[in-house]
Amino acid sequence: MKNEFILTLIHRPEMAPEYAQKTTQAGQADDVASTALLDESLSIFLYQQEQAHKRGLKTTIEMTYASLFSDVVVELAKQHHEKYGDEIGLSLLGLPCEQFYKKYKTKDFCIWMFSKEDKQAIVDDCFGLFYEKFGFYPESTGSYYMDAYTINYIKKKYPMVKCAVATCWEEGVKCYHTTNNSWYTFIDGGPWAPWIPSKVNSCLPADSKEDDSGIVAIPHLSRDLMACFDGNGSNFGTHPQNVLRGMIYRDNELPYLFNLVDMYRKQGDYNHGNAYNMMFVGPGWLNKAGRWEQPYELLKKSYEDGLDYYAKLKKEGKLIDMTMSEYADRYRKRHPDYNEPEVALWKDVLYGSDKQYFWYYDPYWRICLDFNQGGAMINLNPYVSKLDLPVGIGTGNVYNCSYPYVIQANYRAGYFTHYAGQGTLKSCLIRYGKEEVDLALERTFAKFERVGEDILLTTNPCDVEFSDFTLTIVSKYLFKKGKGEIVTTREIVSDLGGREIEIEDYLVGCYGIDEYSEDMTGIVLEVENKDKKEGIDYLYKCRNLEMEKAVARAIAPQINTILETGCEEEGAYGRIEEGIAFSPMFRLSNKKKMSSKGEFTTWLKVKKVN
Repeated sequence: MKNEFILTLIHRPEMAPEYAQKTTQAGQADDVASTALLDESLSIFLYQQEQAHKRGLKTTIEMTYASLFSDVVVELAKQHHEKYGDEIGLSLLGLPCEQFYKKYKTKDFCIWMFSKEDKQAIVDDCFGLFYEKFGFYPESTGSYYMDAYTINYIKKKYPMVKCAVATCWEEGVKCYHTTNNSWYTFIDGGPWAPWIPSKVNSCLPADSKEDDSGIVAIPHLSRDLMACFDGNGSNFGTHPQNVLRGMIYRDNELPYLFNLVDMYRKQGDYNHGNAYNMMFVGPGWLNKAGRWEQPYELLKKSYEDGLDYYAKLKKEGKLIDMTMSEYADRYRKRHPDYNEPEVALWKDVLYGSDKQYFWYYDPYWRICLDFNQGGAMINLNPYVSKLDLPVGIGTGNVYNCSYPYVIQANYRAGYFTHYAGQGTLKSCLIRYGKEEVDLALERTFAKFERVGEDILLTTNPCDVEFSDFTLTIVSKYLFKKGKGEIVTTREIVSDLGGREIEIEDYLVGCYGIDEYSEDMTGIVLEVENKDKKEGIDYLYKCRNLEMEKAVARAIAPQINTILETGCEEEGAYGRIEEGIAFSPMFRLSNKKKMSSKGEFTTWLKVKKVN
């Protein structure tokens, strides 16, 4: 299939822009109805539209609630729709304005944080006002995050909606910490690329027509799938002003931004020719007072430079600009199989290191392998568990939209723990005599290929050094499509010279949505072969069980998830280990002794409880 790189360029005319009270002159009162603020917001929106159109790029105009009260903006949207083919959509961002305050008596503005009753009322209010102004309902909508309840309600009441901005990738506690603990939008563990949300939870890709919410979701930002995971996601994206916030520029030039766009273009090589990028810049980012340490001139230049690059790619036949609803139709056509995964083989485009990540998601799980750590798994979110996690006032969970993980090396340490504990990770140990080496300490790269419907990642040969010899090993990771299964093969390619080694594939896991430990009581660990099954009820007692040719299993009812690892080879053992209060993890592993070249193959499966 031919590679296609699709851009959706979105503008929202916020008549009372995001962070308005922070961007007006010092000492002024917070006044969302001020004439100066409205005039500036309108001029910024006009500037954005003009800059896109002069470069031959169409936009999606996501009308805000506030902008629907402006006859000037409504008329401009109609004109640009007719003249340039821009889509007129409806954003559920940009609620704050004088009319909203008077009607709803609140300064809340995140649609997912409202009560169910208020969500319905606000949606109906926005859609009704939109219809009053334009004579039709929008085909696209969105917010920073759209919870399943809101999406399901919109699709039922307004079935013409086919596309929505639905999440910010990795907008979690790392971002919270770098905003002085003031950023209550916790959104971790979701997709980074377009997907069809499940009716149960909008973070999850739908697994069937019955589970299909009826819309195509796009991320709020196209972010750096390495820098964003490792650090504060708000600094790393194809939003030019995010790059400025991360201070990733020199002499007012932003080569990182273009490298990031190119990295997204590259992903078409791994996804049947499908590559996607979006840019969504609200007027608050381009205000005349500047933002952070950057003056308006640099804000303006960064935006124009970004558009210039997209226009150049379009002129060269390397980019197609589409509106949101156009892209939704295109996505449906080119992604007919719910089990088709989205993948990304990502390299460092910020620091110039040799780091390489592989990301994978489908209806079963979201996973990241780090080849700077020998191919260790540093992230696993069990999508198969299909957790219904309501969010908003009255649900008991007002703001946290994150989906639980069982492995998260940044929130739960990973290999590099500072004391006697273990961090969450899936890796491999090789033992020789009294020596032990973890492949997480070895650096390598991976090659991507498709094997039938499955995906295979193969590492470069990796040298593991012991006191009197060096062992060379190649790791292979086979992702089984539509199975929730990964088969891992460790191939010993060097001659052991009669030496005996032990090789152990292990998974250290837990569950959570942030750095803090949850209560592990209730988790059951089991080993089982064809003859018997033994288990441990998790009580923090540091117990372990081992059994020949056994499946090692962890059942975590708290997140409705079962993890299993296994090996069918002769001489292989399955093992479970219970953690302690200081290191509240569980450990599943499979091991075998080897004295010659050969392969050691294990598998990991994820299942839903019951």
